[in-house]
Amino acid sequence: MKQYLLSVHGTQGDVMPALDVMQKMFGDVEKVNQDLRDKGAWVFACGLTDPSDATVVRVEHGQVMTTDGPFVETKEQLGGFWVIKTENLDEALTWAEKATAACRAPVEVRPLQDEPAS
Repeated sequence: MKQYLLSVHGTQGDVMPALDVMQKMFGDVEKVNQDLRDKGAWVFACGLTDPSDATVVRVEHGQVMTTDGPFVETKEQLGGFWVIKTENLDEALTWAEKATAACRAPVEVRPLQDEPAS
């Protein structure tokens, strides 16, 4: 089976949904999570805190540097993700359709790199 990343994207400055809408979204996402578990496609999933909570660690001129905030200056940010296992891309895209409907945000689908042969 192949593993895929389903990443959920949000846009900086978007208005947060009302509490009742958020609760419905959380419930819908949990239904997708349970369906993934039931079908054996679940590997891992989580939501992320605000990009302003990020710390970036990099090496510049041989020195380790840490800075606040997201690495990329962009309006679109990663809000959460699933790692799933499926037979093929088509099956992963079917899960992404359910995910985007549940979380009400765009979902990008990318295959994980294969492990090198031993």
